[in-house]
Amino acid sequence: MTQRTSVDKPVILIATGNPGKVRELSGLLGGIEIEFKCLADFPNVAEVPETGSTFAENARLKAVGYAFQTGIVSLADDSGLVVDALGGAPGVLSARYGGEIGFDRKMEMLLAEMECAPDKIRSARFVCAMTIANENGEILAAAEGVCEGRIAEAPRGNGGFGYDPIFVPDGYNNTFGELNDAEKQQISHRARAAAKIMRYLLGFKPL
Repeated sequence: MTQRTSVDKPVILIATGNPGKVRELSGLLGGIEIEFKCLADFPNVAEVPETGSTFAENARLKAVGYAFQTGIVSLADDSGLVVDALGGAPGVLSARYGGEIGFDRKMEMLLAEMECAPDKIRSARFVCAMTIANENGEILAAAEGVCEGRIAEAPRGNGGFGYDPIFVPDGYNNTFGELNDAEKQQISHRARAAAKIMRYLLGFKPL
C-alpha cells in the first residue's frame, strides 16, 4: 500500500540516485500535496538495470522495479542526448557513454567524435521519458518530452548536469549550462515531460 506521512500526504518515490535530477524534478513537480522521496532514502534497494532499447522502455523498467522493491508508487525517468551527426548516439547510453568517466571526459569524447563524423551537422535533442508505476507493477502514467537544439563547439557554463554545457536549445545562444534553473525549467525535455505527468499527479489519490 502506498505510504502516507503523518499528515496523510501521499508519498511518491522519485526513482533516481542522481542528485541533479532529484533537485530538478522536485522543483518541476513542487506545489502539489505529495511528498517526494528519492533512492537515497532507501539505501538497501538494488539498482534496476537499464536494459531497454528506448528511453520509454528504461523508464518503465525503473518505475516498476523500484516500486516493487520499495512498496511505494514510483516515478522514473530515462533521458539522454541524441546527436544526429553520430547516428543518434549516445542516446539511451548517455550516462554510460565512454564507460566510468566523468561528464567532462564524456563531452570531450563526443565533441571529438563529431569532428570525425562525415556529416558535420550539429543538430541534437534531449529526450526524456517519464513513467509512474504502482507497487503492483501497474503503469499509472507515462509521458515524453523533447527539447530540440544543437551541440556547441565547446562546453560553456557550470550549471545543470550531464551534457548541459554543450547543448544549446533552439531559440537560445546560451547552453543549458549557462541558463539558470528558472530559464531551463521553461523549456527542458524533463520540464516538458513533467508538465504532462503533472496532469496525473494533480489528481493522485492512492488507496
